[in-house]
Amino acid sequence: MNKVIMVMICIVVILGAVITAIVISKPNEKENIEIEQTKVSEEKILDDCTEEYERIENNNMIETTANEEKISPNCSITYKKYYKECGHTTNEYNNIPKELINFTEEELKEKYPDWQIEKFSSNEIILYKEIEGSCNEHFVVREKEGKVVIYKILENGEEEEFEVTQISTDYLTETDKMEMEKGIKVNGKQKLNQLIEDFE
Repeated sequence: MNKVIMVMICIVVILGAVITAIVISKPNEKENIEIEQTKVSEEKILDDCTEEYERIENNNMIETTANEEKISPNCSITYKKYYKECGHTTNEYNNIPKELINFTEEELKEKYPDWQIEKFSSNEIILYKEIEGSCNEHFVVREKEGKVVIYKILENGEEEEFEVTQISTDYLTETDKMEMEKGIKVNGKQKLNQLIEDFE
């Protein structure tokens, strides 16, 4: 009889423990649900922050691009060419072509892939290129029929009449006349123009 009572008491205690465990676990499930909801909202906040971060980064990139130096309408461009055969360098100065206005340095590189950019600013650009052969700007200044005459030196070394000026040799110094008899060699149109101006 005592054994039956003991078994009954054990069963009641076990049932009580099971019921207590169920009751206690239910609020934990609620807490778990609340924790899950908090995590979801936190993730949402993190996503929002990430999107905000990306938006700020994009704005910064746009600002950086906007601040990148571009070619202005008042810019000058110099085409600097080095000729390997004769070893001379020529410089051709121009105003910027309209199609290059507002170009960045990268865009200019794409437009002139065979040239090196020696200088890039909004007001001045210098492009450099090495070229095989001669510069084709070798001249000799001589006297012919009382006038100052310019001859172009061809690649084969021969002279070809390039221009007959209206400058009379009568008004030149004796030194200039003697040099002209031998032939005054000039390389480049810029130096040639300077020499002719000195004779005028």
